[in-house]
Amino acid sequence: MVALASAVVAAGTVTGMMSALDDGRGGDEARPDVSGTPFLQPLPHLPTSSSSTTSGSPSPSPSASASKGRPSPQPSGSASTKPRTVPVSARLYRHGDSQVLDWVRANPDDPRRPVIESRIADHPAAVWFADYTPSNITARVRAVTSAGAAKGGVPVVVPYAVPDRDCGGASQGGAPDLGAYEGWIEKFAAGLGTREVVVILEPDAIAQSDCLSEGERTARFDALARAGRVLKAANPKARVYFDAGHSDWNPPRKQAGLLRRAGAASAASSDGIFSNVSNFNRTDGEAAYVRQTLDALGGPASLGAVIDTSRNGNGAPADGEWCDPAGRKLGQAPTLRTGEARIDAYLWVKLPGESDGCRGTPGTFTPDYAYDLAR
Repeated sequence: MVALASAVVAAGTVTGMMSALDDGRGGDEARPDVSGTPFLQPLPHLPTSSSSTTSGSPSPSPSASASKGRPSPQPSGSASTKPRTVPVSARLYRHGDSQVLDWVRANPDDPRRPVIESRIADHPAAVWFADYTPSNITARVRAVTSAGAAKGGVPVVVPYAVPDRDCGGASQGGAPDLGAYEGWIEKFAAGLGTREVVVILEPDAIAQSDCLSEGERTARFDALARAGRVLKAANPKARVYFDAGHSDWNPPRKQAGLLRRAGAASAASSDGIFSNVSNFNRTDGEAAYVRQTLDALGGPASLGAVIDTSRNGNGAPADGEWCDPAGRKLGQAPTLRTGEARIDAYLWVKLPGESDGCRGTPGTFTPDYAYDLAR
């Protein structure tokens, strides 16, 4: 058994690495991306507090779930039509509203705090929008993107409201139908502003589409292609990435075929693909996988990939455990400068320390788990 790309584990609640609320709270802060040492170095063990109370935002974050293994990938050719483009800005934006920051502020004397603060809270991570709230989604997205622009950083935002998400599993929810979703994504796009922003479009929506009928799958893929076009038309500087699952899910050629149907090969809707969201696969394996997938996908040479490195420092557990597995560590720090061909960024899409549901309440920040990942 291997772990899926991501799945939010609390049905009927707002999902998010960081909650993007329109409550006017301050404290937004951009932090530069880390260069030099690509891995976070281990720290000495500190005593664990007897309290593991979770504080802060109730927004649960995505987590992995189990899936069967897939056959070996098959290579395919690629098409190159224009040179690669890269973001102008060199740093990612760290939003000031998150569960880990709430915990750090509320626990100044906790012995785990210095490690959690420096290794997790001080790093930029994605901001998820998973509740279907058309009335305020534009304002909530704008609050993040405008704050990022003011700080000179690039925000990472995750629209996660496609109907029938997670195939009716623990992460079920989203818009009531594709017509409603199209309206929601238009309102989402209206909040993107005019500066650079990275959009991780609907984790699981393509790789985890086997539960849909062929007609339903086609309709979803058409909606995703349209979503990409809407996002990029609203903000030409937005970089939109489509769901490629991860290297232990579909082989590159199969995933590329699904991605092509969803518009990921078109420069009008896509800047490339993302992989390993909420998963544990090592960066080098994911980099090889996304390059093979991009080769099979075709499209312009400008297409690249981003990889979630938030919890992959020790790779995936050998036994396939997906729920807060022991022995995992932080991976590469988030950066827009990877130095790797066709790899546009390493991102923390899943915020380390937000539980899959075994070490703590699903989707909530769990300090013992965060500390184990960070030390």
